[in-house]
Amino acid sequence: MKVGYARVSSVGQNLQSQIDALNEQKVERIFAEKVSGTSTKGREQLKEMLNFVREGDEIVFTRTDRIARSVLDLQLIVKELTEKGVSLTATEQPISTKDATSKCFLDMLSVFAEFETNLRKERQMDGIKANKDKFKGRGQTIDIEKIKTLKSEGKGATAIAKEMNIDRTSVYRLLKK
Repeated sequence: MKVGYARVSSVGQNLQSQIDALNEQKVERIFAEKVSGTSTKGREQLKEMLNFVREGDEIVFTRTDRIARSVLDLQLIVKELTEKGVSLTATEQPISTKDATSKCFLDMLSVFAEFETNLRKERQMDGIKANKDKFKGRGQTIDIEKIKTLKSEGKGATAIAKEMNIDRTSVYRLLKK
């Protein structure tokens, strides 16, 4: 049986192009999800598919980064499927687990997928570091002096909060300063 797997990282992305490509391959069942591929955690459709397939089945996907973005995850998935007698095939890359050359290419592509993920994380962290000094929060918006004045007039936290249209916990927090 040909079983398809499609995945995109976020709700805003569209699975349709992957589903169309899988249907062209005449898959009989498609497992699809919108979840990050950086880990196998939280990927319920992937888990369901891995449990569903049997010896002699073939899993079809568009690209290796759809099934795994880490070398370890891909190797564990391939190992599990190989032990079950299930093969893997990509539609947009010349890879599968059916022969040694294709398996080698699959392994190399998994290294590049993980490398791409790590580069993206590094760029994100560099951007955060470079702009950290520009974003210091919204600053203090509540007039602390007015709270202190109202408190010195004998008003309680609830009355102060109502008068200033703020939460009572903010009054307590700012009076401690």
